[in-house]
Amino acid sequence: MIFATVLFLLLAAIFAAAWWLERGRNQRLEAERLGQLAEQRVQRESELREQAQRTAALFERMIEGLIVVDAAGRIRLANRAAGELFNFKPPVVGRTILEATRHHEVAALVTRLENEPEILGHELRIEALDAPKFLQVNALALRDGEGMRDGGILVIHDLTRLRQLEAVRQEFVANVSHELRTPLSLIKSAAETLIDGGKDEPDSLLRFLQIIDKNANRLTLLIDDLLMLSTLDSGNIRLALQSVSLGLAVQEAADDLRGRACARVVTIKNSVEAALIVQADPERLRQVLSNLIDNAIKYGRIEGAVVISARALDTRRIEICVQDDGPGIPAEACARIFERFYRGDKARSREQGGTGLGLAIVKHVVQAHGGEVRVESAPGAGARFSFTLPGA
Repeated sequence: MIFATVLFLLLAAIFAAAWWLERGRNQRLEAERLGQLAEQRVQRESELREQAQRTAALFERMIEGLIVVDAAGRIRLANRAAGELFNFKPPVVGRTILEATRHHEVAALVTRLENEPEILGHELRIEALDAPKFLQVNALALRDGEGMRDGGILVIHDLTRLRQLEAVRQEFVANVSHELRTPLSLIKSAAETLIDGGKDEPDSLLRFLQIIDKNANRLTLLIDDLLMLSTLDSGNIRLALQSVSLGLAVQEAADDLRGRACARVVTIKNSVEAALIVQADPERLRQVLSNLIDNAIKYGRIEGAVVISARALDTRRIEICVQDDGPGIPAEACARIFERFYRGDKARSREQGGTGLGLAIVKHVVQAHGGEVRVESAPGAGARFSFTLPGA
């Protein structure tokens, strides 16, 4: 009996010890599991924070404006580009879209998202002090897990530059059409007059043939200038760069235009030293000089003077200047004088002739050489065109 009792107690002690050991092991495993879960939670939270930071940085770097609103139309997120487009500064979180953008049409888009899942390609015009802005807005409604409205996302693209280029293209096409139509009309009129009997009158025959020849040459010059600008715009122009004596290049261009200068009794003075050497394409340099000198002869004073000078700059560049003593150019015209077909005094420009592309070609050719061109003028003080070229 005693032996059975002892055996029972011994077995009970063994089972108790085994139970405590198992319990301890389970507690250790549970503690390890809880520790792993806590570590995983901390790691996950860190990953989520990093992901949020990366997302926020991505939104800030976007060139498109981005605005996220909640169901009440208040801003949750707005990136830097959106602030620049609508001219607001952070913080804007919590403000309504109307308070931030101050544009009722944008607020109306957010309201439309209550009934529309998305809005694509909506264009806005925002008036500004300098020039209007043109924006395109794409909007998407957000829904929660139960399908309830949870705000929306607006992505804004700036179309201002595109619209400006489109306006330039339309103006360019209109100008080209006008420049082509005028000589073509004169050629057609002269040809019809000859066909209708003018060819039988020697004096009329010569006069109308001269009209045809003059306007055919005008068309040829216009087409050549347009092809030149097309080549310059495409970046396919190849410059045969070499060392060129600037004084000799100026003299050659002046000699070519001596006849036109004599017709207006204009003196061309070359003050450029032959020792000044530039790194340039000789033919393109001659084209630039011819355009500027011809421009100075046409718009300078009758019985006046055109002076060409040059000087070496500290930046290892040489500046060339063409100065006339004409009536000068108004400030608003100076800002646009290198645009294609731009004419400050349209009546006088038509009278003097030309394609209206000469100064635009000058600008592009000089820039192709890595130089800059500008004009300085004031009414009654003549005009001074300057451009830079690299020294040899």
